[in-house]
Amino acid sequence: MTRLILGSSSPFRKALLEKLDLSFDCDSPDIDETPLKGETPKDMVVRLAKLKAQAIAVRHPQSIIIASDQCATLDGNIIGKPGDHATAVEQLTAASGRAVTFYTSLCVYNAATNQFEECVEPFYVYFRQLTTEQIENYLNKEQPYNCAGSFKSEGLGISLFERLEGNDPNTLIGLPLIQLIKILERFHVKVI
Repeated sequence: MTRLILGSSSPFRKALLEKLDLSFDCDSPDIDETPLKGETPKDMVVRLAKLKAQAIAVRHPQSIIIASDQCATLDGNIIGKPGDHATAVEQLTAASGRAVTFYTSLCVYNAATNQFEECVEPFYVYFRQLTTEQIENYLNKEQPYNCAGSFKSEGLGISLFERLEGNDPNTLIGLPLIQLIKILERFHVKVI
C-alpha cells in the first residue's frame, strides 16, 4: 500500500482526513503563499495546493500526497486570517448580512508516477445581520484569529450564519472529502 501524506499542518484538515479512517502521515509544506499579481482567488488556491504537494513529494517520493488550500472572498477580494481581534471585528462587520465565498482546492499527487488530480470546490456562507454585541461576544468566546473569515463553522461560528450552500460541508472547514474520496479511488486507494 502506498503511503498517504497530508501536506498540511492544519489540525482541522487532519481531523477531517481522520474521518475517512485511512492510515496517513502529516508533513507541513514550506512554500511562499503570496498571491501573484492579477491572480484570481480560484487560480491562487489551485496553484498553492499543487506547490504544497510538490514540496512534500521531495521528502516523500513514493507517496500519494494530499494537499489543499483555501481562501475566503467578499466582493471578489480575499479575506485572510485576521490574526487579531480588531481585524476579526472588521471582517465580521463587513460580512454581516452578506455572502462570503470560500474556494477550497484539492490536489492529490502520486509522487511515484507524477500523476496529479486537482479540483476547486466553492462554498457559500450567508451571514445573518450581526450586531456589534454579537460579533464581540462571538470573538471573545471562540477567538478564531487563525481562521479565514474570522469564524469556526464547526464551532460557535455556526451561530453567525443565515445559511450555508455547497456540495460538501467539509469543504468549508478546509478539505473537500467527497471529491477526495473520488480521486483516491482513481488512485486505487479504497476508503470503503
